Order: sequence, then structure tokens, then C-alpha cells
Amino acid sequence: MTVLERIKSCQAPALHLGKRGFKDESVTICSVLCENTILNSADKTIYKRMDHQYLRFLNDIASERKESLLRVTFNEQNESAGIIKMGGGMPNPKLSPIREGSLTLADGRMITLNEPLMEEALQYGSSTGYGPLMKQIESLTQRFHAPPCWPNTMMFVTAGSLSGLSLAIEAMISKGDYIIIDNPCYPGTLAITDPYKPRYLGVEADADGMNPESLRSVLSPWNPQKAREATHGVPKFLYTNPNGCNPTGGVTTTERKKEIYKIASEYNIIILEDDPYYFLQFRDQKDFPPSYLSLDVDGRVIRFDSFSKSLSAGLRVGYITGPQPLIKRLNYHQQCSVSHASMLSQVIISEILRLMGEDGFLEHVRKVQEFYRSQRDKMLDAATKHLSGLCQWDVPAGGMFFWMKVVGVKDTLKLTKKLSETKRVIVIPGVGFLPQENQASPYIRISFSTATKQEMDEGFRRIAELLKEEAAVNK
Repeated sequence: MTVLERIKSCQAPALHLGKRGFKDESVTICSVLCENTILNSADKTIYKRMDHQYLRFLNDIASERKESLLRVTFNEQNESAGIIKMGGGMPNPKLSPIREGSLTLADGRMITLNEPLMEEALQYGSSTGYGPLMKQIESLTQRFHAPPCWPNTMMFVTAGSLSGLSLAIEAMISKGDYIIIDNPCYPGTLAITDPYKPRYLGVEADADGMNPESLRSVLSPWNPQKAREATHGVPKFLYTNPNGCNPTGGVTTTERKKEIYKIASEYNIIILEDDPYYFLQFRDQKDFPPSYLSLDVDGRVIRFDSFSKSLSAGLRVGYITGPQPLIKRLNYHQQCSVSHASMLSQVIISEILRLMGEDGFLEHVRKVQEFYRSQRDKMLDAATKHLSGLCQWDVPAGGMFFWMKVVGVKDTLKLTKKLSETKRVIVIPGVGFLPQENQASPYIRISFSTATKQEMDEGFRRIAELLKEEAAVNK
């Protein structure tokens, strides 16, 4: 069976190829590329057409990006044995004042960067990532997500997941575009999108994550078939933070994810799955709901992972996974910006993973989960003790935050300033998580990540004190 015949035999709707594709048929790209098949010349032409169709999701700048010649040369000279390396402008490692180093882990074990390894850690590296680390994150991704489109999937290491998210959004968004986001939404995402003056389509979320009914509502102005074909004036991507959501602490259920994925397929929308709190879900790892990446039979999910919450935030190491035609464009941008994530950070993360082993890393993650679950429970006790009747909340199912609605208050911005100035307690006003300007929010976000039990109890006592004072004044 040829690639074209396999395309036509697909059942699920997927990336629409439109008038420049195959007679306006909907096809599942994954089903074509996930077979170990030798492509003939006609099939290769179809492959190129598939690659071309992803251009619909890229803005004018991203669609023009090309691979850096210097990066190509770097890869060639490092992948070929016995080659005389006179092409790259790589500093001579013998001139570095740093020779070796070691780090002590919490359990007393040590990782040592000997001189050859330190030379590699201090030198320019591949724009996709440090080889041993790439193998480790590929293994983790296969273990937890088993992407259906794996043969057509590309990954690369980023300087934290936020860096990858920025690369993706800035490759897809143009000024004034419609974009679909969680409401409330992570402020780091809004900081990326706000300068483009987008038309936000905020989707309501609760303890069970993004609400599919709300998603259908915000998409109701568009006909699905016309939206699939359009290149302008329609939303092209959906941003969501599905696990331990910042700020709500919600975890999107399996049922909701499947429905949201179905809707994204109907409207031909890319899902940006921002999941830095994936391992901070307060349930057994075997009971984690499937990721959007694991459901991605179409090749429409770009996923962002991070080691910030599990190993180290300051090392700034994350990774991005998704359909190769899109991911390679994002990597082209990384090539001409930061070039690559810190090699030293990548080597350190890789050596920690090597020393722990994959099962050991997951055991470490389990301890991290238990710590944050315990922190949540302590904060829940303090909130129940001091804020019952004054605030309303859902119990976080993951992450680091409580999202509390202050009863009888329309906007918490002035309240949080007064709380800081008069009671010496800092929380974040809800307005910072809203996509639209000049909106009011009765919510506050409170973090339980570093506060002690005593600080939680005293902090909530002070919050309650201020709320009661404000209520008395406003009678």
C-alpha cells in the first residue's frame, strides 16, 4: 500500500491538508509516518506536502527560518570520526581555568566531572541537546507518554520549559491573532503573548482542568470545516497547563482531555501542553491521567517538560516534544538565539540521572510528590482553621498553589498590597492571571512550596485578621 493509499484509509480527522493537499481530505499524518516503510519518489513528494502543511501554523518569520550553516557544520564535525576539525569557531578547552569538579547529592553520593567530561560541559554543544541526556529524556518520554507518532516526533533540550514555550508561541502567533488559553492562565505565558495584542479566547477551568463545554463555546463563532481550511482569522493553537495548574492546582481528567483533543482535531488546532508540574500530581504515578502527547494520533501536540520542579530550577533545563516539521523550526530559532541550553547544566542533569538510574529518579520524584502533598495538607489545615467563611477554594490535586476566592471582594489587587504593607504577608492577586486587561478578580494565589507549618498558620491568621478588618470598615 502506498503512502497516499494509507492516508485515504485513515479514520480519525487530523491536520487538514486543504486545497494544496489531497483534494481537501482530512488525513492522519501520524498513521502515514509511523510505519517503517521505504518511501518511493511519489511517497517522498507526499511527505514533503505533509511537511508543508504545518506551515499553516507558523507566522511569516518562523516559516522563513532556516538551519544555521554553522550548526550543520558543528554536527558534521562532531559526528564524523577521524575528521580534521578546522571549521567551527570553538574556543580551545585547554585555555579554560576550570579543569574538573564534583557535586554531592542529598544522599551523600557524588557525581564527578573529570577533565574530559568538564571539557565537554564547558564547550559549545548541539542545538538539540547533549547526547546522553537526549537518550535519557527520550526514554522517560516513551515510558510515560508512548507518543503514537513517535517516528515523526522530534525533541530538543531548552533552557527551561518556559524557553521552549516562548519559542513555540513566538513561532505561531502574529499580531491580533485569536489564541485559546486557560482562564485563569500562567502569567509567564501572558507575558509572551501580550505584546502581540492577541484576541484572547479564555476557556474556563476548575479542579478538573479545562472545561470542554467552555472550549466549544469560545469556538462557536467558527464553522469547524471552514476553520480547518482558513489561514487567517481563526485560532491556530490552544495553550493549557493540565497538571497541577498554575494557579488553580487543578488536574485535567482523562475524559476532558479526550474531548478537548477531539475538539482540537475538529478545528485543526495545535495543542501546547505546558506540563512542568507533571510529576507533582498528588496520586500514584501509575494513576496519572494520560498526557495530550500520549493521545496524539494526529501529530498536533507540542509538549513542554521541565526538570525545574524535580531536580533544580536554577540549572534551567527543560525539553520540548512534538511533530518534527514544527519542532525543527523552533530549533532553528534556538540555534540563532541561545544556540543551546547550558551544556554544563545538561551534563549535570544527565550525570544525576545516570547515577540515580531511571527507576531511582522516579523514586526521587515520588519523594518530591510526597513532600508537596504534605505541604498542601498543612496549608489546607491552616486555611480551614483561619479562612473558613472568609475564602472559598478547591483542594489542589497537584502543583504548588491554592487558588482562593475571597468572599465579598470584587478585586483583590488593593487588598494584597495592603496585606503586604500592614500584615507582612505576600500573596499574588488574581488579576495577574487574567488574559484581559482592566479586569477585576476576587481570587488570590498562595504558594505552599517553601513556607513552614508555622508560617502558614501565622500567615493565614494575619490574612483573616485583615479580611475581618476590611469587612468591618465596609459595613
